Amino acid sequence: MQDDLPAELPADQLAALLCARLCHDLVSPVSALGAALSVFDDPDSTDMHDDAMELVRESSRQAQAKLEFCRLAFGAGGSAPGIMDSRELQRLTEAMFSSVKPEIVWKVESTGLEKQAARLLLNMCLLGVDAAPRGGTVTIEGAETGGGARLRVISEGPRARLEAGTARALEALAPENGYDGRSIQPYYTGLIARSNGGRVSAQAHENRVEFIALVKGPEGMIG
Repeated sequence: MQDDLPAELPADQLAALLCARLCHDLVSPVSALGAALSVFDDPDSTDMHDDAMELVRESSRQAQAKLEFCRLAFGAGGSAPGIMDSRELQRLTEAMFSSVKPEIVWKVESTGLEKQAARLLLNMCLLGVDAAPRGGTVTIEGAETGGGARLRVISEGPRARLEAGTARALEALAPENGYDGRSIQPYYTGLIARSNGGRVSAQAHENRVEFIALVKGPEGMIG
């Protein structure tokens, strides 16, 4: 029932917090790029040019990967109706997390995901990687179920854990001090699911965390 739905954040607050999250994610590669370029302006650092150029290449790659991933996960890249090719989603995910500790294991069965389901899955991937800070594996699954979608991200590894704030934010329960640039991402993940007639739940076991989403959607959400 409508009265049972959680109170959602105002649009302006949600937008501001998501922008804070995006800026936080992009600061590192952009700052590294600027630091590398400054080496070329220093006439006494010619011996460091090779290392600086390698840093330019890697920082540029990281910035591009983050922008492409976030364009769909947070932005209008997935606003129009349609199906996202699962191979493209896999490419975006593997590029985004190529430098993180856990290994990404892609097991999405379908050839394509409806764009809202794709956006939800990418946000669940962010949760999965955050849940395995010491490495291990993050397994990503997606399957058709009754005209909707069943999505699952499993984090396994040493000290894999579910933060209490993450579990609360998924259910639109605000942290004690309110949402910030970190907790807004699990809130947004839950919001996508709720907006599509579903929900995201999280289950924690020893060295294992599962994020499961069941969402309704238009016919052919997963195909």
